[in-house]
Amino acid sequence: MADEIKYEYKTVQTVRGTDGLVISKMQKDGWEFVEQTQGALRSTLSFRRPKKPQPWLLIGAATAVLVILAVVIGTASALSDGDEKKDESAEPAAAASEKPSTTPTPTATEPAAAEVITPENNPKFAALLKTADTCDDANVDFATKYEGQTIAFNGSIVHMTPHGDYDTRYDFLLGPGDKGPNTTVGPDFKFEDVNVFELKLTGKEIPATVGVGDKFRFVAEVGEFNAVQCLFFLDPISTETR
Repeated sequence: MADEIKYEYKTVQTVRGTDGLVISKMQKDGWEFVEQTQGALRSTLSFRRPKKPQPWLLIGAATAVLVILAVVIGTASALSDGDEKKDESAEPAAAASEKPSTTPTPTATEPAAAEVITPENNPKFAALLKTADTCDDANVDFATKYEGQTIAFNGSIVHMTPHGDYDTRYDFLLGPGDKGPNTTVGPDFKFEDVNVFELKLTGKEIPATVGVGDKFRFVAEVGEFNAVQCLFFLDPISTETR
């Protein structure tokens, strides 16, 4: 039916006790609360909202413009190729008898490796590690600007819990500094659904297991910041004992 409402759906995992806050925030953003699934430590909340109608006329017009551009570019490319072939055929035959130059051809310079972001070389990252508000907008700004890049910082494990029903896969909550569960500053960094092997432990003495309070030098890839849960997601690259 033409008037049938189509919905988009979204699920959000919350820590016990924060369900009401999350539902209120999602409803302000236009989401309709559908159902709640209660787990041992977390809840899964389901939401939906009507999809916005697609501007089909604008899409069709844009497609037509792209087709015209493709034809124009293809014609220009063909004409350019023809001119180049004429120029090549016009070169004097004597050029073939010229002696090759003895000057070595310079090799292309390899691109420099991307710099690892640390508190020492990036003032924004240094300030982020000292913020007392885990939901601060600075988290969103940093994640947006540096997503996919590598960061390194000294930190500790604030919390560790099995991921879902797994016995050997965990969700790690990390914080800057050495205070473990007593950490009060910095983002709530999270490694989600990883085992100990995937932490890529390094250092002089590599432990067989890890736990809350353990101190490491974390090197990780910047992921997204979940503004609803106030969690800053990272992907582990290496975890060096300290």
